[in-house]
Amino acid sequence: MTETIKVTDLQQGYGKTIVLKNINLKVNSGEILGLIGPSGAGKTTLVSTIMGMLKPKHGSVTVLGKTMPNRELLAKIGFMAQNDALYTTLTARENLTFFGAMKNDHMKFHKVSNDDKAKTVIREHNYDGYLKQDGDKLTLTLANSDQSKSTIIKQSLTGAEAKLKGEAAGMAIKTQSKAIKAQATALKAQAAVIEKLQKTMAAANPSAKSGAATGSTAMAKMPEMKAPKTNNTNYTVKTHYLYGSSNSTFFDTLLPIMIGFVVFFFVFLISGIALLRERTTGTLYRLLATPIKRGEIITGYLTGYGIFALVQTTLIVGYSFFVFKIQILGSIWNVFLINILLAFVALALGLFISTFAASEFQMVQFIPIVVIPQVFFSGIIPISSMAGWLQPIAKIFPLYYGAGAMSNVIEKGYTIGQIAPDLLALVIFAAIFLILNLTFMRRYRQV
Repeated sequence: MTETIKVTDLQQGYGKTIVLKNINLKVNSGEILGLIGPSGAGKTTLVSTIMGMLKPKHGSVTVLGKTMPNRELLAKIGFMAQNDALYTTLTARENLTFFGAMKNDHMKFHKVSNDDKAKTVIREHNYDGYLKQDGDKLTLTLANSDQSKSTIIKQSLTGAEAKLKGEAAGMAIKTQSKAIKAQATALKAQAAVIEKLQKTMAAANPSAKSGAATGSTAMAKMPEMKAPKTNNTNYTVKTHYLYGSSNSTFFDTLLPIMIGFVVFFFVFLISGIALLRERTTGTLYRLLATPIKRGEIITGYLTGYGIFALVQTTLIVGYSFFVFKIQILGSIWNVFLINILLAFVALALGLFISTFAASEFQMVQFIPIVVIPQVFFSGIIPISSMAGWLQPIAKIFPLYYGAGAMSNVIEKGYTIGQIAPDLLALVIFAAIFLILNLTFMRRYRQV
């Protein structure tokens, strides 16, 4: 009889734990072999090693005369897991045939000397505001992408205007005080001149009655009392907003970030739990028992779940714009592009993280570790206000780049060229998670 399966001195395990030791067996064509033993005895490990899904730590396994693992040989053999089949309407043989056939300080000021419009200057230099004077008219243009910064600018302008008026009033009082002192000095000098004149006249005409002055009268010139010069210019301030209005709140700043977060969070959670379900029900193992490549499996999952992620992203972004009616200074297509890339990163990350979870509950437990920290570094709390050692940490999170690009497009009107570095960062994250998926898929099949 033809020897179909041969196991020689097999030793197999996980890490330092040895599950199988010195296993030897032969199965000839036409024979049926049953493995009987309690849970954890190593039955599944032995079958997985015979199928080539695990490499022997020691010894050898041959199937149809070829050493396993051998991916090409999987096209000639079949494997049906203990779990229910993918298609319950098909028999075991039909399922085997089907899968066997598959292969596949708060402010800084800068003087601007050119005559460009306020919008152009703010966009080119990423300023938060632009102040222009025309006579007694002040025109303040605010980017308003951060309401806290706009408030600082407006309060600073109001405070400066009040200070100017206070200084003008102080100068007026000081000038008036000097004039009063000069007048008092002049009056004192005039009194001395009159007294001296009276004495002179009394000596020249002793017969004159007291208090009767004759002859010419001398008068000291009094200094003219002039009104103090004050700056009576009353500036009128007119404020323009590039994004939002004077009624804008922190919610307007938060909304672009929250759009990116909602897309990222739900795609991550749904994709992770979906692949975990595929693994726990045996679907993934049945796929791995076919000649299909690991890369093809990952590509298939990314494509399938990616379509749903695209639909979900479209719904979230559309709802945000048409229901909340937020203002978009940039292109809506750039907004969709950012969210699609963000969803793809979340999809790849969700598939990767699911390889470490044994149940849906454990997948949910990864949320505080993987997702929640990204919220704090996405811009909801200004990165610049964080401690110096914390700021570089923000750059290792995908949501930092996605939320930043979203805010810049919606609130500042950035073009695709201006957000290109953020888009490139998201592509790099997606590539890293994809490579990690392919690498960790070896845990389930090493070929």
